[in-house]
Amino acid sequence: MALLEARGVVQIFGALQALDGVDFDVEAGQFHGLVGPNGSGKSTLMQCIAGGIIPTAGRVTFAGKDITRRRPDERARAGLSIKFQITSILPMLSVYDNVLLALQVRGTTLGLLRSRTRGALHGRIMTALERFKLVERANDLAGELSHGQQQWLEIAMALAPEPRVLLLDEPTAGMSLEERRVTGALLAPLRESCALVIVEHDLDFIRDMCDVLTVLDQGRVVGNGTVADIQQNPKVQEVFLSRV
Repeated sequence: MALLEARGVVQIFGALQALDGVDFDVEAGQFHGLVGPNGSGKSTLMQCIAGGIIPTAGRVTFAGKDITRRRPDERARAGLSIKFQITSILPMLSVYDNVLLALQVRGTTLGLLRSRTRGALHGRIMTALERFKLVERANDLAGELSHGQQQWLEIAMALAPEPRVLLLDEPTAGMSLEERRVTGALLAPLRESCALVIVEHDLDFIRDMCDVLTVLDQGRVVGNGTVADIQQNPKVQEVFLSRV
């Protein structure tokens, strides 16, 4: 059984069917790319997995448990984390305090009262900042970081609670070529502890990072397999690659 599974996921918004019976699996430690033209349903599927949207039909399971109707915070505590396309850091707080807050909001109220103080979380915060080359900016306001560094900070915040699966929605959007290269290098070591689901329009980045690709078009899966499999798939070439 895969760590994360979606089966027959359907999402309807009024007259629009955004997802039409999507099946999607992620294995432990796997880097899985989710690609497709604009409007193909990628972000909607991510929201169904993360709990931002309850699907019209179908089922989502995580670690063998049905989470289809679970709240986002329940999914987060179970080990599922997401970084959205639009950066949502708190610009008037320090870089350090952004990560601190990300850890505190994942804990229980009882845990916060007993032991989840700033001091108790310091080691985990510094580990997260070191992983994404932000230690020297720890005391700076998050709003003073470059765009690429703000993206790295938000990924650090999503990873700080040590999730089993991290969903990344266009993590390199707006980055320079060098920042994209560095982002790939920073994410690569996560394979040992965390599976990634990456929505991305940068096909070079996806090809270099991912073990498996799932291609969506008009809410349906039109291809699934290794990068080599997808590159040779005539249906994918017809409906997707020429339109990205």
